[in-house]
Amino acid sequence: PSLLSPKPSFLPVLQKDPREALVIAVTTRAIFNLEEEHKLYLEKGKEEYTRHQQANQDKPLPPGTAFAFIQAAQYVNEKILESNPAEKELFDILVLSNLSPASSVRIINSAKHYGLEISKFCFVSDEDSTQYLKSHGVKLFLSADRTDVCNALQRGVSAALVFQQEVQAPSTPLRVVFDGDAVLFSDETDRVFREQGLEGALRYERAMEAVPMGEGPLKAFAMHLGKMCKKFKQETSPIRTYLVTAPSGRDMGSRAIKTLREWGLATDEAFFMDGAPKGPILSQIQPHIFFDDGLHSIQGAQDVGVPSAWVP
Repeated sequence: PSLLSPKPSFLPVLQKDPREALVIAVTTRAIFNLEEEHKLYLEKGKEEYTRHQQANQDKPLPPGTAFAFIQAAQYVNEKILESNPAEKELFDILVLSNLSPASSVRIINSAKHYGLEISKFCFVSDEDSTQYLKSHGVKLFLSADRTDVCNALQRGVSAALVFQQEVQAPSTPLRVVFDGDAVLFSDETDRVFREQGLEGALRYERAMEAVPMGEGPLKAFAMHLGKMCKKFKQETSPIRTYLVTAPSGRDMGSRAIKTLREWGLATDEAFFMDGAPKGPILSQIQPHIFFDDGLHSIQGAQDVGVPSAWVP
């Protein structure tokens, strides 16, 4: 059945142990399409927004950019528990919002409508809701607000900005694509490139080939994902991970692969694009989410309907 199929019989959510689970926090605008409602909030204020949400509380919201990613994570949980009903290392999804509880019923009802396995709903009426991320053990935070994402990154939480777009729900398994520099890895080579140009960056990479790259902002999340992958044989895994990065494999690929090996992080496929657009290969992979630090790459992914998240 389609991932978007309504599942009105809402079963109790299995409680997860946040010390063992891979906790993902999403904002309401990341998981549902609230663009019209957000425009109303900006133009007419909080009270009118609240009235609108209360009047439409039984009308399910359409899916947002992160919706299919969250549903695919739920599918992974099902496969893990089929293999080991006692397994504790599962995805744990929570909704975090700075909206008031008065406007929250529609969000909860929409989650029930789609049968989303969301463990916690946090409506905190606070300008900076990211202060609660660490207390919930969040390993990845997805938001449609840039300030939220920057605050989360400053708090040491892997985070990315999702742009609302029309996306087709890809089929399972869960497919996650990472860019390299400034996402999985540090931006050290990017800094050298900006200061010394391409030749300087190539010299730097040749000199540092035996030295693992520094950690990027999404490395911790990728490592947790990698631990989940190891529960399965590659051919039967409900998770597939990809590296799609701009540098050429000839000049910079060796160090990237050695770094992943040093970390113990296996990716299913790696593409070193040598500056070519990423859109065509992403269109072929059809990931549930694509993480990149370059807005031009994000735009290219959006142009082919790939759910994208920017790491600023």
